[in-house]
Amino acid sequence: MREASLSRLLRSIRLFGNSQRGNVAITFGLLLLPIIGAVGAAVDYSRANAVKASLQSALDATTLALSKTAAGMDTAALQSSALKYFQANFTNPAASNLAVTATYNSQNGTSLTVNGSVEVPTIFMGIFGFNKINLTASNTAKWGNSRLRVALVLDNTGSMADSGKMAALQTATKNLLGQLQSAATVNGDVYVSIVPFVKDVNVDPANYGASWIDWTAYDAAGGGGGSCKPGKYKDQASCIANGGTWSGGLSHSSWNGCVVDRGDASGPSSGNYDTNVVAPTTSTPATLFSAEQYASCPQAAMGLSYNWSAMTTLVNNMAPAGNTNQAIGLSLGWMSLVGGGPFTSPPMTSGYTYQQIIILLTDGLNTQDRWYTDQASIDARQTLTCTNVRNAGITLYTIQVNTGGDPTSTLLQNCASDSSKFFLLTSADQIVTTFQQIGTSLTQLYLSK
Repeated sequence: MREASLSRLLRSIRLFGNSQRGNVAITFGLLLLPIIGAVGAAVDYSRANAVKASLQSALDATTLALSKTAAGMDTAALQSSALKYFQANFTNPAASNLAVTATYNSQNGTSLTVNGSVEVPTIFMGIFGFNKINLTASNTAKWGNSRLRVALVLDNTGSMADSGKMAALQTATKNLLGQLQSAATVNGDVYVSIVPFVKDVNVDPANYGASWIDWTAYDAAGGGGGSCKPGKYKDQASCIANGGTWSGGLSHSSWNGCVVDRGDASGPSSGNYDTNVVAPTTSTPATLFSAEQYASCPQAAMGLSYNWSAMTTLVNNMAPAGNTNQAIGLSLGWMSLVGGGPFTSPPMTSGYTYQQIIILLTDGLNTQDRWYTDQASIDARQTLTCTNVRNAGITLYTIQVNTGGDPTSTLLQNCASDSSKFFLLTSADQIVTTFQQIGTSLTQLYLSK
């Protein structure tokens, strides 16, 4: 289009120049060079702008490619890699004398800056002595002043054995851990916690001596074992209260690590401790975690860590069993981010921006918690937790794996931070792709130009 317009203009100029009337020839001579110069400059600058866009795009791609490995390179290797990536991405034939420099900075946050320059030979402006246009561009990736903390709240209930869901969840989680590990420049940039849940959550049997555990119900039930004579009574408290003799039972050190929702035996307490992260204290028994010897106790939850090997082992050992209580998984996942009870949260260092994320995956609707066996009652408790999590500024992803034709969960839809963070999956394979999508979103570096 530009060439056609230029051709028409030059044809008009020739006609104007061939005119023999009056001062036309003189006037034409005076005007010809400025006209050609103006038109030529526009063409040359248009070409240069196209090269500039290609230059910036190549620098963006180079910065992204180098950002994951720059911390481990010396200056020579960094420059060599920058030039290699740049040349692979910049193929505009109109440019020459390419030059690229890369600078890695670990002070006041981590950043990588890539500068580039090229020359674009002119076509028309050479008439006026301008034989080339020099172009420069720069791109900086900053990631060291932002840190990420992610809680994975994963359904380990019996129905996860169906349709290959547990195997897919294990693959997806390990892939996600790999993405998050790769995003970390140094240890501590990314922390991850993993909270497998069923009706209960396992807070690690090694914690049997912790002050935040309430043993009342456990002891009353004889630790999940023992017997009464006469055999009419099935728990220690009832047996003894009615004149029976209790024998056997499990000691605290034999506990398998499972706890139920916080509150008290009669139901959720007035403090709603099953829906918040108020620190447990012996002065308020309802804040404690009540021990239970649950037969389908899942793998023990792991607090915030960058021990990627240990996390992978946990995921490999997950096995499906038990009923569904999303609410306890979500509340413990939240506590894993902020600390308290079974979890110690690493302190947040000033000068950094922290993003806190919870990813809640489940394949079924709520069926049982400490007090209820109806979905509506458990959902009501979880709704409070969802609201509290969002109000705390935590980004919440919810994933429903619906391979059995259950209704779409309104609870999970409303629980997510926004509609884009709720995922309805209908096959096990989609767990892998969804986790990858979320992982890409979490690890994406924001480029500042």
